[in-house]
Amino acid sequence: MCEISKEFKEALGSAPEAKTKEEKAAQRGKNKMFKELERHGEKLAEYNSRLEQMEGRNSISKTDPSATFMRMKEDAMCNGQTKPGYNLQISSENQFITDFALFPNPTDTLTFIPFLGSFPGRYGRFPKRVVADSGYGSEENYRFMDEAGIEGFVKYNRFHLEHRPRYKPDTFHPDSLYYNEEGDYYICPMGQRMSRTGTLQTRTEGGYISQSACYRAIRCKGCPLRCLCYKAKANQRTIRVNHRLNSYKRKACELLTSEEGIKERGRRCIEPEAVFGQMKSNMAYRRFRHMGKDKVVMDFTFFAIAFNIKKLCSMMRKVDKKGRKASFYGKFVIIFICYMHKLEICQDKFEKMTA
Repeated sequence: MCEISKEFKEALGSAPEAKTKEEKAAQRGKNKMFKELERHGEKLAEYNSRLEQMEGRNSISKTDPSATFMRMKEDAMCNGQTKPGYNLQISSENQFITDFALFPNPTDTLTFIPFLGSFPGRYGRFPKRVVADSGYGSEENYRFMDEAGIEGFVKYNRFHLEHRPRYKPDTFHPDSLYYNEEGDYYICPMGQRMSRTGTLQTRTEGGYISQSACYRAIRCKGCPLRCLCYKAKANQRTIRVNHRLNSYKRKACELLTSEEGIKERGRRCIEPEAVFGQMKSNMAYRRFRHMGKDKVVMDFTFFAIAFNIKKLCSMMRKVDKKGRKASFYGKFVIIFICYMHKLEICQDKFEKMTA
């Protein structure tokens, strides 16, 4: 656009002087077009700079380029209005904040691996076990935990639905069909064989490639269960099954329904949710007071330190059954050192930014 604007300007400068009315009117029209072209060029340059700042995101805020427009839980107008913000992820142990991270994407699925990936650099190893809700249950995250040796009590999207007392599985759902693992084929409710036809690869937003096997029935025309089985116009039903994800789901279901899993699921409700409840309701910390990711990280780092100190003091005031005060100095020192390390990182970034 800049080159076109320069060529147009040179052409206007080298043009002979207008003498007649028609030539002057044409000259004014060309000048007007040149001004519009310059204005569009400036806008295009601004849009290109915004696209570079977005770094693959879908939106950007003018006041805080690091923030992304998201739907907040606090929606006073109840119209789904989006506001610039960050996706805050925390890990807690006994309601102490042990780590946190801020992400520009609103979905929790894409934050799981980067968040856990920071643990070896800070603590020297991955956590032995992770408890999370269904928002983090994906094939990519399950595979990461399996390869890292993490015992994951992570729910998948249909876990609560499948464990309801009145839940009845759909007879025609691919998960309910009989599968022959040796022959690699399915059997439909009418007893017809569904052979494998190929493999479909899909790429997630995080770049992970997922593979799904495709199976197709031989002939569905004239089947009395066709209207219940599927509603497509084709006479052959096709299903797609992700065998790797199904195996991860079965493993997760076994862990979640075990005695240890039930205990961890019960703790999940009172661990991070209690931290967020204290933060928003009792301490009125609902908005960040700075702009820019580095400053926001520094903002929440100070809050996390104050939160842990307050929690420690309240626990030290409690007296156990034997009349001795509970001691949590060791845990407090570890948490304080970790956050001081993060403060040093924030301070280095802030000094570079202000230099």
